[in-house]
Amino acid sequence: MRWLVGGKAVERDAASTSQMGRFETEGLASDKNLAALTDLPGRWIDCVHGRRSLRSIVLDMDSSVSPTHGDHEGTAYNGHFACTCYHPLFVFNQFGDLERSALRPGNVHSADGWRAVLEPVVARYRERDLRRYFCADAAFANPEVYEFLEAEGYKYTIRLPANRILQERIGYLLKRPVGRPPITIRRYYASFRYQAASWAMPRRVVVKVEWHPGELYPRVGFIVTNLSRPVERVVAFYNKRGACEQWIKEGKNAIKWTRLSCCSFAANAVRLQLHVLAYNLANFMRTLALPEAVAQWSLTSLREKLVKIGAKVVRHARYAVFQMAEVAVPRELFEQILRLIDGLRRRPAQA
Repeated sequence: MRWLVGGKAVERDAASTSQMGRFETEGLASDKNLAALTDLPGRWIDCVHGRRSLRSIVLDMDSSVSPTHGDHEGTAYNGHFACTCYHPLFVFNQFGDLERSALRPGNVHSADGWRAVLEPVVARYRERDLRRYFCADAAFANPEVYEFLEAEGYKYTIRLPANRILQERIGYLLKRPVGRPPITIRRYYASFRYQAASWAMPRRVVVKVEWHPGELYPRVGFIVTNLSRPVERVVAFYNKRGACEQWIKEGKNAIKWTRLSCCSFAANAVRLQLHVLAYNLANFMRTLALPEAVAQWSLTSLREKLVKIGAKVVRHARYAVFQMAEVAVPRELFEQILRLIDGLRRRPAQA
């Protein structure tokens, strides 16, 4: 790799270049800089919302794993993931934008520090006239989360771990159906009020029971919610959170945000925030500047077919020409993308 130093081109190998990147990241790792980087995705998303007709906001919180392969500060063995890792926490919206994130040590609980990550996001939307929703898996099923969301006016669906009392309430659905085993899945739904010992009041619990062909026992899922929708619609709304897991996978594969190779925890926290900014830029590109024909491209496809495309630059006296192959992106499609990008520019006010 060639670097321009003092007007002279200097050759550096990959190892020295990586080392320079680590030094630069260490320099950003002050508390003030890290706080500013953590707030920046939300500021970007607020600007992007000006380009959308926003009537509701759906927040989805989930944790993930960033495996490590060295003696990095804050890493620890996590029994659930069966590796030495960091355990970051993320909050996405329904468009796939990453609202906020935090790097955490590898051995913390999945919901550890949830309030510090979620509360600033909730505060940004507090004064806006929107319908508000929240989804999360069973790791976030605790009364503090419920009470916080209810106080903020959020409708929520959160997976609820099974227990003996819940199982007893749906005992009639757990009996094997009479007759020959079907060749299709049988689904049954139920809804009831339930109050755990740690809850200050009873809440609605929705359950789905599925009998699959060839399986001896049913698959059972409980959801705690304050939605008043029919049971099937509550389950369908919760099932949409599978997209959150896909966005995390895209962050790992396309943005490589699991590459946290600095020695200090603070420096790795900075690297995660820089990866988050790169992820959001790519997702803004996908949601705002891709034609309908390729609107479902993954971030990996976007990177490989559009961002990393090769080109030959031909310079003339008054203009330059970029010559690109049409193998990945045809000329008409590329023109549509450029027009959509140009449409995002701020236009000067008319006199």
